[in-house]
Amino acid sequence: MAVILGVISLASLGTAVFQAYEAAGEVSVKYGVIGLFSAIYSLTGLILGIVTVWEKNYYKLFPVLGILLNMAALAGVGLILYMGVN
Repeated sequence: MAVILGVISLASLGTAVFQAYEAAGEVSVKYGVIGLFSAIYSLTGLILGIVTVWEKNYYKLFPVLGILLNMAALAGVGLILYMGVN
């Protein structure tokens, strides 16, 4: 589940950035909502990945991959927010 949430989060964030680029930087509110949902999805996926890593019944590949994808999505949201403030 963490991998799926990470992929959804990265895909939606990448789509929002690309559409904002195509609109020559004219950003509407819907791109902000997409970024907010992306952050919520990635936080949820990160928590699920961390919880799943500690359980003994699961393979470690998918939870670790989910943690990495969700951290990348959170880093992308953080970078966008940082660049928007400066």
